[in-house]
Amino acid sequence: MKILVTPTSLQPGKNEEALDALRQFSKDLVFNEAGRPLTEDELIPLLKDCDGYIAGLDFITEKVIRSCGRLKVISRYGAGYDRVDIEAAKEKGIRVTNTPGVNAEAVGELAFSLILSVARRIPYLNQSTRDGQWVRSTGMELKGKTIGIMGLGAIGKVVARCAKGFEMKAAAYDPFINEDYCAEHEIGVCSFDEVIERADIISLHLPLNDSTKHLIGADVIDRMKPGAILINTSRGGIIDEDAACQALKSGKLGGLGLDAFEIEPPEGSPLFAFDNVVVTPHTGAHTREATDNMAFASIRNLTDVLSGKECPFIVNK
Repeated sequence: MKILVTPTSLQPGKNEEALDALRQFSKDLVFNEAGRPLTEDELIPLLKDCDGYIAGLDFITEKVIRSCGRLKVISRYGAGYDRVDIEAAKEKGIRVTNTPGVNAEAVGELAFSLILSVARRIPYLNQSTRDGQWVRSTGMELKGKTIGIMGLGAIGKVVARCAKGFEMKAAAYDPFINEDYCAEHEIGVCSFDEVIERADIISLHLPLNDSTKHLIGADVIDRMKPGAILINTSRGGIIDEDAACQALKSGKLGGLGLDAFEIEPPEGSPLFAFDNVVVTPHTGAHTREATDNMAFASIRNLTDVLSGKECPFIVNK
């Protein structure tokens, strides 16, 4: 069987232990030579005669899926699948799988790292000190502040746990919230509007879909507390970056931490002009532990489907 493998951290020379496990299933492997997520036009020739596909953050459109003559499974290397046309895959009989929860610790810890970095402007102060300056910058203490967690899944729960260590108050919005869990861990159950209006820091952990595209726009930002900090380690399209830029200029937003952008890589973004903006290159899941977990989980999902075994992580049954 021929398998396409595109995640940038699952290529020859990277995570060979996991690749060796995949090679035991198939020796016919095709890799991503671009070193970045692949476009529609790049995927079509690569997938033409593949039986399986371990997918990174590629753009798996209806056109891509309809071009696949033999493909039986798209195994997402990660939890999100917003870049996969799920309905087109279902119509074509192609199973789509994901690896929920395996990178939660890594992404949650990065989210909290961004909170600390923005609250104290650490990257800016680091660079200015290296440049010979001796800047005095007034930051924000976290103790006693309210963190609003949008999406209390596995990643949101890690952020809540970290916040508790700083004696913060946690308030969460999630349409499928587990109220018993929140009661046990002292997390306030709130509506979307309540989180937006009460939180000093808002951390986004939501999927990108039609209902969340530009969810955080100018009108929502206007209802935030003056000087609120906004963190996004989920998907870039959830924030209207133009609106965020205007809010940073006016001082309405006290800072922004982004691990995801509407266009990736975000070359020349106007957000880069602000010293209270901290950015990382969609690296939330990139710890040694998380990449190992995602690699083995995505390989197991792929081989289960191709072997006709039961796979509990099919998202388009």
